[in-house]
Amino acid sequence: MITRHQKTAVTALAGLSLLGVVTGCSTEPDIADVTSTPAATLQSTAEASDDTTESTEAAAASSAYADGEYSAEGEYTSPGGKETIGVSLTLTGDVITAVTVTPESTNPNGKKYQGEFADGIAAVVVGKSIDDLEVSKVAGSSLTSGGFTDAVDQIKADAAV
Repeated sequence: MITRHQKTAVTALAGLSLLGVVTGCSTEPDIADVTSTPAATLQSTAEASDDTTESTEAAAASSAYADGEYSAEGEYTSPGGKETIGVSLTLTGDVITAVTVTPESTNPNGKKYQGEFADGIAAVVVGKSIDDLEVSKVAGSSLTSGGFTDAVDQIKADAAV
């Protein structure tokens, strides 16, 4: 006969097993996984452009944005109030080839999150078309992406051909 304590123990073990399965299926990317992706993308892009200069020239002719380095300040609202973040990026053929985010928060909590965002953003956006960016949460910072998106929108306006 199974006692009440045995039933409780079995139920707890079943719950922990289910938690392990659900955690393993998480859709949030691990920063280590994201870090390796852009390098492969950049390598593939470079190899493809080396193969045919005609396709590179055609892509340049159809670019929506002028190649170059661009900077803007983005704004967003956090629980601590209005925040700004500096964004500099390099565009080549509408693809982001470099990005730098400069934290500008004066709030200690904002500094922490902006710093984490700045450390992880390159792994998310380098090698991607500026029009295909969908940045939401980077390195645990979800609100900073609003300021980043605001700055990217300004850069797109400045770089438009």
